[in-house]
Amino acid sequence: MLLSNVLTDSMPRMVQPQRNSARAWSRLENQKTHLKNLRLQYQLYLLLNSHILSLLKNETGLTIFFLCTYLPKTAAGHCKWAEVLKDLEQIKTSDDIDVSLYTASADEDKECQELVMRCYFLEMKVILHECYITNCRKTQDVFNILKNGNASFENKQVNSTTSKKCKECEEYEEKNFKEFIQNFLKVIQRECKQYPD
Repeated sequence: MLLSNVLTDSMPRMVQPQRNSARAWSRLENQKTHLKNLRLQYQLYLLLNSHILSLLKNETGLTIFFLCTYLPKTAAGHCKWAEVLKDLEQIKTSDDIDVSLYTASADEDKECQELVMRCYFLEMKVILHECYITNCRKTQDVFNILKNGNASFENKQVNSTTSKKCKECEEYEEKNFKEFIQNFLKVIQRECKQYPD
């Protein structure tokens, strides 16, 4: 069976979501991303079969091949929180979200940063729930923050010795939405400074 047939058969069918359905929009975005990845993989397959293998027979071809395999590693050095940062900028001026949230300090110890991030994302679930109840205008942005944040953690488990040294989320002071977002922005911006573009 040809790879093109396998890719075509395995591609999900695009379905138009209903209006005002955050879950449906999320599924649509995931399908689009999946389709883009499949298209890129298929194009790379075609390129490899037709041109690259013949180039590997000479020194120039080998040089190009090694440069191409190195480039994705350098591109991965960008901030994994960049998308979250964009959406936080979108919701920071929202005036229809009124909730008190446990707010970690932006100046916590470096070894507690992962737990601080997890705390902020737990509190984002509270904001999302509030948005569903009050039908706030920034519901999709809040949903995107959670989706991108969860993807960035990659189901990574927290080190148990680190977690004993750090505060639990409920131990932080409760602050209003605007203060919470300002601190969250500071934490994310500090993380992103490690990966200048």
